Amino acid sequence: MYIQETIHLSSWLAILVTALYVTMVVTAVIVVLRENRNPIRALSWVIALVFLPGVGLIFYLFFGRSLRGMHMISRHNKRKIMHDNSPDRIDLNDLNITEEQKNIIKLSYNLSRSPFTVNNEIDIYTDGASKFESLKQDLLNAKKSILLQYYIFLDDIIGNEIADILISKAKQGVMVKVIYDHIGSFSARNRFFDKMKQHGVETHPFFRVNFPHFANRINWRNHRKIVVIDGNIGYIGGMNIADRYVNGLPNGEEWRDTHFRVRGDIVESLIYSFAIDWNFLKKDPYVPEVKTERSEICNLTGVQLVTGGPTERWNNLTLCFLRAISSARRKILIQTPYFLPTDGLLNALEAAALAKIDVRIMMPRNTDSRLLHYASFSYITQCLKAGIKVYLYEPGMLHAKAMIIDDNFVTAGSTNFDFRSFENNFECNLLIYDTEINRKMRAIFFNDLKRCKKLTLEQWKKRPLPQRFLESLLRLVSPIL
Repeated sequence: MYIQETIHLSSWLAILVTALYVTMVVTAVIVVLRENRNPIRALSWVIALVFLPGVGLIFYLFFGRSLRGMHMISRHNKRKIMHDNSPDRIDLNDLNITEEQKNIIKLSYNLSRSPFTVNNEIDIYTDGASKFESLKQDLLNAKKSILLQYYIFLDDIIGNEIADILISKAKQGVMVKVIYDHIGSFSARNRFFDKMKQHGVETHPFFRVNFPHFANRINWRNHRKIVVIDGNIGYIGGMNIADRYVNGLPNGEEWRDTHFRVRGDIVESLIYSFAIDWNFLKKDPYVPEVKTERSEICNLTGVQLVTGGPTERWNNLTLCFLRAISSARRKILIQTPYFLPTDGLLNALEAAALAKIDVRIMMPRNTDSRLLHYASFSYITQCLKAGIKVYLYEPGMLHAKAMIIDDNFVTAGSTNFDFRSFENNFECNLLIYDTEINRKMRAIFFNDLKRCKKLTLEQWKKRPLPQRFLESLLRLVSPIL
């Protein structure tokens, strides 16, 4: 009798668990279909949910859900932050810029509400030693405020040097606010950030991953790298705070990156980007101080900030990149650590190359992620067939994220040329409409080119069959890598 009751109870429990699972799967499938995603990606998730019991649902919970339409902060607080705090809109007809540039400017403004500014100065850094030396000096000279945001902030030598400066400035009465990504900086010990807090530095992790928020946070990372000092000096680019940006990798290979130091009106856009992220983490809004005077810088360096993330209505960075690529008439030069383009971006690059525009893509021979490394390689054959020139950077890790169009447009920042940056991460890039900055960035690109191996289709076809299979396999799952 007891055994029969046990069997009966087990049967009902099995039915209940099965019914619950089926309900969850059906609900997830309905959600995927209602979001009107890319049909291929939607079908992939449906297949995973239906034919991979348990595993498919777990993967969807962690990597499949969309944040599109979720508001980082309330509209009221956003209006409060942005109200009358940005430079006046500039009449583009008064400037010596092309129609193609005007279209990119208008698009970027409509996407992220970042104004086009012209009173700016830009310094370019291609190595961590010079960038951090400049940053440390600017931090030491801070009088009023320091806003610092990095995806990776480690407690190594350079990290502790920066932290000690922040602590010393906080003790002097300088307002110091720090945002670090919880996953990106996961290897840094808690006491590293606790020490800064104890000495007056306001530090907050972005999207802390802990129970019960593990599943709905782990896939959405803040990849931005922004520093603003006294509201006058800004830093933005690809460099995080870690020793490898100064000393290279343990195997002796270098870590090559690109970063900007900016002065002028564009700094205000960096402030507002930081403020929105900060106010997402804190209930009390941080309202930046309103500048009453315009920058005294007289350069006509046109600069705009575009931000993107999974909560935006549109894929801001994807649309900006597409518009810039479609505007090219002579050349497109791209540097990226990972090359995992969306179908639209890949088609745009192919169309440009087939139209006899000089399209060149530079990526590292070896990366810090073997999975992304081989997934990136899966696109090379297609690129070479279209006439796109592909180069592998050989001295070490190429972490720079830059795209140069013709002679008067550059975009660089935190955005990799991959799915994660375009769709899952919070990113930011400068859009620079200036011939001199373009010339300097082209010179950097072609100098790097001297240390690259140019691939040919004939050579690339000879790579081992197991490698080809691995590339194809990883390409299938590349959207969640």
